[in-house]
Amino acid sequence: MRRLFKLIKTFSLWELLMGLMLTVKYFFKSKVTVQYPEERTPNSPRFRGIHALRRYPNGEERCIACKLCEAVCPALAITIEAEPREDGTRRTTSYEIDLFKCVYCGLCEESCPVDSIVLTRFDDYHITQRGQNILTKEKLLAIGDRYEEDLAKDRAEDARYR
Repeated sequence: MRRLFKLIKTFSLWELLMGLMLTVKYFFKSKVTVQYPEERTPNSPRFRGIHALRRYPNGEERCIACKLCEAVCPALAITIEAEPREDGTRRTTSYEIDLFKCVYCGLCEESCPVDSIVLTRFDDYHITQRGQNILTKEKLLAIGDRYEEDLAKDRAEDARYR
């Protein structure tokens, strides 16, 4: 009996009919379309967008060139060159992130002892020319300056949950 039922199910294309019924069910429902530039869907609080380098309130860059982010990066997307300054502290001379290599895992952000490199919530960046995929130190600092208020607010919320 079971074998006969299985045979009838096979020849009647039961799975195909079930799939078509599901299609017909959703065909007549109202569609939900987001008109992207005008309407925005909410991002998760854990969303990881483009990178940024932060500064201290006095304007000095936070990065101390410890190179932990470069060491922890699984995709080897971060390249740092550093040298000591006149006052004896180390600072970066070159800080580059290749966005094509980056997997946006957030390990660089977690490894930074001074909270210098962060991943923002900014998701509207695009690359139109060759070479724009490399974020230099100047570009990263400019992004950090632009979104500092949001970054500080996100850091305060993150600290509350730790």
